[in-house]
This record gives sequence, C-alpha cells and structure tokens, in this order.
Amino acid sequence: MSEAGYRIFDIKRYSINDGPGIRITFFFKGCPLSCIWCHNPEGISRSQTRMYTASKCIQCGACVHFCPSHALRIVRGHGVVCDSGLCTLCGKCAEVCPTKAVEMAAKAYTAAQVYAEIAKERPFFSASGGGVTFSGGEPLYQGEALPELLDYIGRAAEKDGYRLHRTVDTTLFAKPELVREVAHRCELFLVDIKVMDSEKHRKFCGVPNEVILENVRMVASEGAADYLVRIPLIDGVNSDDGNIEATASFLASLDRLPLYVELLPYHDIGKNKHTRMGTVYNRDNVPMAAPSEKTIGNALGIFKKYGVPAKV
Repeated sequence: MSEAGYRIFDIKRYSINDGPGIRITFFFKGCPLSCIWCHNPEGISRSQTRMYTASKCIQCGACVHFCPSHALRIVRGHGVVCDSGLCTLCGKCAEVCPTKAVEMAAKAYTAAQVYAEIAKERPFFSASGGGVTFSGGEPLYQGEALPELLDYIGRAAEKDGYRLHRTVDTTLFAKPELVREVAHRCELFLVDIKVMDSEKHRKFCGVPNEVILENVRMVASEGAADYLVRIPLIDGVNSDDGNIEATASFLASLDRLPLYVELLPYHDIGKNKHTRMGTVYNRDNVPMAAPSEKTIGNALGIFKKYGVPAKV
C-alpha cells in the first residue's frame, strides 16, 4: 500500500453525475494533461496549490504575521499578495485564516482514511445503487497506488458485508498495463475523449491522443469493466461536424460500444479557480464558447447515425 498516501484536493458527496446512483467522488491531485478549459485546474499539478479568495479576506493580517517565509503582504486594493518565489506552500496561512480566504488544495489520505469516508455514505449506496468514483486530476496518475487502493476498498467493503461499486473517471492517458490492472478492479470507467485529431489534442490538452485511443480500444475489447464516454462539447475546439463524425466512427468501430456517450456543453467554471490560484485561464485566448442547441442536436444526430447511443 502507498506509504505516502493519496493526495486529494476535493471530496464531493451526494454526487449524481459521476456514475450510477448517489456517489462519493474523490478528486486526485495531478494530471498529465493541461486542457485549456479545465474545470479543476488546481488538480493539474502534483504538488500542493494555494488558493486565495479575495472576497472572503478581511485583511486581518494573521496570515502575514504567521507566514514563516515572509512571502505575504497586504496591498491596498488587492488584498493579500503572495510572493511565489518565497512561498514554500507550508499551509500555515490557511491554518490561521479566520474566514477561509486562504485554502490549500490538497490533503493526504491513507487508504484506510479513504475507506472511512466511503463507509459514511453506505446508506445512500444501498438505496440508489451508487458507490465511489475516483476522479481528478487524473486518478491513473497515482500509478500502481490506484490498483492497491481499489483492492483495499473492495476488500474492506466485502468485510463490512456489501459489494462496493467502483468507478474511475479518467482520460486513459497511461500505460496500458496500468489501465488493464485498474479495469480488473473497478466496475466502470468514465472515459474522456476530447479531440480526435492528435495535433489538435496536443494543442488544446498538452499531449497527443494516440495512447488514449489505444487504451479505449483495449478497454472495449477486453470487457473487464463497463465504460461510457464523456465529451466536453466546445465551439472552437471539437463541436464541428468533422470531429464529431470522427469520434462517432471511432466508437462505432470498437469491439464493444460504450454504454452511452454523454455530451457536456462547455462552461468556464475554471476561470474563477485560476483567479484564486493567481494563474491565467486560457492564456493563449483560444476562442471557446458553449454550443448552441442546434449544434448539440446535430452532434446527437451524428452519433445516432453511427448507432452509438448519446445524450446530453
């Protein structure tokens, strides 16, 4: 079992959008992709991330006083300003902040602590057919620690007298051997497919997509776990007919279709998080917009033409 623990930046309870039933979702720190529209940019870096919400700050000076590296100062009109060159991400500022204007994005959990949080939600699983979902970031970025965790929580649930439904929300950008190990230890994959053209994928997500598509083929052919596909539908990125046709054709060619394709219309929720992180959203100003109802309907029609079930 991973001695260092699992670095988690959020836990969402009563989730109904991360797999069947009512679920608890853990968001793991670290992702090899850097999608320009990322909803959880605080999950991209493996290291700790400091978040500051100026509207919550009362400028009491506690964080400035207790900062051991003297990285903080109060600037009129800007609140508390952090010198990233001096900041060691120790988290002392977050500990003393009375209004939670400063927060550290990640906390380390052991496998036992993860299961303890899961076990609290067991009554909701029984009533709804839910379970646990591991998201991110990218949960496969945990490497061999993720199969170990899936084994641990599965055994712990069986010991407690129930079967735990385990879902992994992933880009599948990982070694195929790891994907195969995880597939044999979970019941469902939520697979993200962003863009079919590899160079465009690199432009928008920071990495090419050949590994991702090969892993999708493997998951579909080996059948160890169910899978569904989720596509962030974004005008200016991937909502055009050419990309949707290519995606539908690819999925239709697989040995086993996904349970369904879910289209997720674009929104810029990540913009506020970048502000809190002190970073810039969509640094290159790529034109992005939510698709129209006509565009969404057209995409659904294309998937239907290829015999691939799809919904919004």
